[in-house]
Amino acid sequence: MGRKNIRVSWIFVKTTLLLNYLGQGAWVLLQHTDNLNGVNPFFAIVPHGLILASVIIATAASIIASQALISGSFTLINEAISLGFWPRINVKYLSNIRGQIYIPSINWILFVGCALVLLYFRTSEAMTAAYGFSITIAMLMTTFLMFYFLRRIKHWPFWIVGAILTVFVCVETSFFIANAVKLLKRLFFLVFEIGLISTMYIWYKARNITQRFLTFVPLEKYIPMLETLSKDATVPKYSTHLIYFTRSPNSKMIEERIMNSIFDNIEKKAQLYWFIHIERTDDPFTIEYGVEEIQDDKVIRVDFRLGFRVQPKIGLMLRRVVQEMITSKELDIVSRYPIFSHIRPSDFKFVIMKRFLSYDNEFSVREGFLLNAFFTISGMAQSEKNAFGLDSNQTVVEYEPLVVNPITNIKMKRAFYKRDTESDA
Repeated sequence: MGRKNIRVSWIFVKTTLLLNYLGQGAWVLLQHTDNLNGVNPFFAIVPHGLILASVIIATAASIIASQALISGSFTLINEAISLGFWPRINVKYLSNIRGQIYIPSINWILFVGCALVLLYFRTSEAMTAAYGFSITIAMLMTTFLMFYFLRRIKHWPFWIVGAILTVFVCVETSFFIANAVKLLKRLFFLVFEIGLISTMYIWYKARNITQRFLTFVPLEKYIPMLETLSKDATVPKYSTHLIYFTRSPNSKMIEERIMNSIFDNIEKKAQLYWFIHIERTDDPFTIEYGVEEIQDDKVIRVDFRLGFRVQPKIGLMLRRVVQEMITSKELDIVSRYPIFSHIRPSDFKFVIMKRFLSYDNEFSVREGFLLNAFFTISGMAQSEKNAFGLDSNQTVVEYEPLVVNPITNIKMKRAFYKRDTESDA
């Protein structure tokens, strides 16, 4: 497939479609102006000897169209995940081409939706009104998106774009008005559509709210504190290797909540502190890493560049990185800590930071709905432990309260009760 192939083939497809529609219309007008008696004009205009071949071709076309719908749904959801409009879910890549994907959860949603449509409408004739209205809406959406593209991206003059928009909108509005009376017949689809739109809206808006509280601080100022904590004999060792995942592409910056996790509540003493950043590439099988020792043998950052078909197994990959650094004498820890001569999975502790909505909030109705729905949906999304390929014995999930609008004014009154000593006696 390619742009030129699509353009050339579409000329052929559109020509044949127009000829077929005109042929059906001519057949109806010339031979069956009163009543079709249940005859399908599409098959009626075909010579009798080609009926079986026409049925086979029509069936194959329907199967191809259904596959296009399924593939298109996968692609749209995958792009929605990339743009932050959909929670992280399991995406399987079927080949070395990034666009060829399979999303099991979306496939099941489509299956359930098709089954419900079949049970609700029962016949294709009952779906004609809902189908026509949906096509009209799609046409209008395409027209307005075309207007946006020509004006904002291509910078065409307004009078040219306006003329094109006027022609299309006039035609499509007439279709819309003609089909609007059939709106009640497609209420079944509105539930499904509203669910999809609401999920995207909630995830995008609530994610923006939570991102406001993701702050980055210079890592350099925490290096002395990490060294002191690591050498403090009064603090029990939390782990040999303590690992956090960071979103910061800059090695000099780190999330403030990671530093709070290390030093607040239970101080997390470790021999080495690791900060891991993961980047996905367009190449299917890239497995590369870069190491930066921010503090020799104490604070280390690892950047992984993984292809889109590589299943992350960060626990195994990090152990391999440590072993290679020891072999190349970049990491001098065996002499000081004999336990490192044999690297064990239990030496590594991955801390997953997970937020929850604190009760210490005072929301507006809109914010409360968005955030509560957001955390409900995120609970059904793929966990970071599974996404990073971490074993349960290596992972600690640390919950962090999210306080968006703290309650500042609580009216409380202390009541004093005098003890009745005589009655007590």
